[in-house]
Amino acid sequence: MDKRIRYGIIGFGTQGSNYCSILTGTASFPGFPAAPIPPHCTLGAICDIDPARRELAKQKFPDYPVFEDYRDMIASGHCDAVITTVPHYLHHEMAIYAMEHGMNVICEKPAGVRAKDVQKMIDCHEAHPETAFGIMFNQRTNKLYQKVKDIVSSGELGQIRRSQWIINTWWRPDSYYRQSEWRATWGGEGGGVLVNQAPHQLDLWQWICGVPCKVTSLNLNGAHRDIAVENDVTMVTQYPNGATGSFITCTHDAIGTDRLEIDLDAGKIVVENSKTATVYRMVRDGRQVDEEYMNQHMSMMELAMLTSSNGGGGLYETEVFENSDGWGIQHGTVMENFALHILTGSPLLAPGSDGIMGVRLANASQLSAWTGCTVELPCDEEAYARELNKRIAAEGKFPIRD
Repeated sequence: MDKRIRYGIIGFGTQGSNYCSILTGTASFPGFPAAPIPPHCTLGAICDIDPARRELAKQKFPDYPVFEDYRDMIASGHCDAVITTVPHYLHHEMAIYAMEHGMNVICEKPAGVRAKDVQKMIDCHEAHPETAFGIMFNQRTNKLYQKVKDIVSSGELGQIRRSQWIINTWWRPDSYYRQSEWRATWGGEGGGVLVNQAPHQLDLWQWICGVPCKVTSLNLNGAHRDIAVENDVTMVTQYPNGATGSFITCTHDAIGTDRLEIDLDAGKIVVENSKTATVYRMVRDGRQVDEEYMNQHMSMMELAMLTSSNGGGGLYETEVFENSDGWGIQHGTVMENFALHILTGSPLLAPGSDGIMGVRLANASQLSAWTGCTVELPCDEEAYARELNKRIAAEGKFPIRD
């Protein structure tokens, strides 16, 4: 099959220009060779409202048409799908227009600022099933996390009892936030670390560990930075089966940590730096058991022997595996998966409808922090919208209207 899906890139900023490079085989990363063009993908057209960005696009990619208005690009016949690499508040507006006009859409993360806006995209796609709708959750292509999900979903280690993710590898100095006026503002970006740096981990967390039913969150705005939005988050979650979870993230830790722990009935999974996973499986007399069995059958003498042993004293067996993906291929993998979905009907790794889950979690975290209360998931969308608009108004900007 030689057919390639032609992608139209809406927004020629940092990410949009990177996607153009991936689709033309000119993307490269320090220490790595140029990423290959995804086999069934190519660049079709570029769009940006900024004249300077359009001129730069013409210089860097002279063989492709450049448009000022994304609607003109959609109508041009130069693309089969579009990718929205624009400010978060515009994602649903552009995606809905595209699908209503028969265009396939990959929405950049996060799918939106408000879950109610993401729902509008989902509803639009349901009304236009002839189109394909995906989201750029490129971390779902990470084979390490795919294997972790498979182990959890298989039930071989029982149910999850507790999970926690510390993801503080997002260090950003003030110079980062001063790059653009819209950055780190409620009216321009809709938040901070929860909508900018951490959406991939919020997605992976619920993708692997399930959707919580309650959220309690302490979010610090402008912690050690001259910004108005949250850049230090400590979230505690509860799940329908009684499990608990925590998610800790910030952008002011220069020596960051990335550690995911999943405690299950019969073992534990620990992922370090999104690169190495260790699976612990509890064993007793040569067979796999769960913690309840150990609780019922272990004597204090055996416990003393176990706790004095550095190697676990035979309490568990371990399996270690690593992520072997290289840099610069994950976004292209999502594009290829999306192209094959259009061409062959193969399943999407990240359907657009999945984008609402992480947004709901972020919305619930913010509403809990703003009100000082535990919030049920999905949270009250109108209450969230009111609180968000209060903060937008305090910046001297117009509130969001439906």
